[in-house]
Amino acid sequence: MPIALILLLVTTALSVVMLFVLTSLIDSKVAGVREWAQANGIAVLGLLLFAARGVVPDVLSIEVANGLLLVTIALMYLGFRRHLSLPVSTLPLVLGGVLALGGVAVFHYLIDSVPLRIVSVSIYHAAVCFGIAASIGHSVEPRLRYPFGFTCAAAFVLGAAHAFRGAFYAVQSWAPSASDDAAAWNLAFVALGTLALPAVTLGAVMMANAKVLFETAYAADHDHLTGAWSRRAFFRFAEHEHARAERKGGPLSLLVFDADHFKRINDTHGHATGDRVLRAMVAQAQEIIRKIDYCARTGGEEFAVLLPDANLQTALDVAARLRTALDSALHQAPSTIRIGYTVSIGVATLARDETLVDLMARADAALYAAKAGGRNRVVSAPVPARVERTGGRSESRF
Repeated sequence: MPIALILLLVTTALSVVMLFVLTSLIDSKVAGVREWAQANGIAVLGLLLFAARGVVPDVLSIEVANGLLLVTIALMYLGFRRHLSLPVSTLPLVLGGVLALGGVAVFHYLIDSVPLRIVSVSIYHAAVCFGIAASIGHSVEPRLRYPFGFTCAAAFVLGAAHAFRGAFYAVQSWAPSASDDAAAWNLAFVALGTLALPAVTLGAVMMANAKVLFETAYAADHDHLTGAWSRRAFFRFAEHEHARAERKGGPLSLLVFDADHFKRINDTHGHATGDRVLRAMVAQAQEIIRKIDYCARTGGEEFAVLLPDANLQTALDVAARLRTALDSALHQAPSTIRIGYTVSIGVATLARDETLVDLMARADAALYAAKAGGRNRVVSAPVPARVERTGGRSESRF
């Protein structure tokens, strides 16, 4: 069996494998996966027609096969653009594909030239591969750098290979080289072609998988309504910062706050408005706190802000700014009803040898004191006079 035919069959097998992998990811709702899967399905048919050259009519193994592979690379490009949330314009893809396929037909029926047929499709493939690389290169997400970098590099290398292939065969059409040299180059280009679609598809699978993992981790660590850190993530951060504060002797402060009369807001204006209030609270808090601070929804309408390396005075200043910012009002569209809301805030700063549980208990107690004192205020928790360890637990004595 000729080596070129073996390589075509290997590529077909790889495309089938990639098709199964991508099909398994369709339910993930990751943008672009459907286009990538369609591209590999179409590629399988096109590669089989190429492999059947001499067995099936030439129109199938030349025009139809090349047309299917042009559609394949175009779908890969569309998949990447949609995956990256970039605008998609199909007109250049369609016009370029029509011109490339028209060139194949011209250099088959009017001027029978294999090199010029290859030039026609190589230009299109090179342009689209460079387009894929450029799209990914301008949209790299730091957290997903490796799959983005791999796919961008693969697309660029393949674009350069197609460009070189087109230039080589353009020269061949005017000044053919020795038959042995031409055969060697033909085999090299066929071998490179076997890696083209599987390599780009592998990058697409890596990007899709990384996206799924990132979104899963984000959903686990963030509150779906407000975007604040989840309770689980907050306690993980708090334990880390508590251990660091004890080890280095640095300050650590905690704010606990919630919306005053939140049930009244829900009962009067509806839960949708209550949700808007919660989202507004988090948005305001994120604008006030530092990047190293953590704002989390710990339950219902209650939130907590962890302030590493912040002493009591700094924490009180942050709480005062937060209370002022949240002494606010929303407009319930489409009406002009003003929905005022305020918050009460409890503040506590880590005492020497104090556990994280005790720190949070003091912040909660301060919050309750703010509620009892009339709401819409900041209350600082008293510093315990002495903290003793007893049987693995801590007792605060005032």
